[in-house]
Amino acid sequence: MMNLRLVNIGFGNIVSADRLIAIVSPESAPIKRIVQEARESGRLIDATCGRRTRAVVITDSDHVILSAIQPETIANRLDTKADEADD
Repeated sequence: MMNLRLVNIGFGNIVSADRLIAIVSPESAPIKRIVQEARESGRLIDATCGRRTRAVVITDSDHVILSAIQPETIANRLDTKADEADD
């Protein structure tokens, strides 16, 4: 049986940890361009609940997810999930 690992990206929004490619800061011009292209092509998922975007999550399906929590926080949650899975 496949074990589905999920990670909370803030405000009750959860994504599959196995589908994540990158968790990056939204500040740089290339990332802003990726977000804009995803918005225009319908691949953008806004999970910020109206708050400021602090992390951009890129998935293996080319979807781009906006989160209101820091990239480090999401990464720590991923590490915690990985540790729990090893037990």
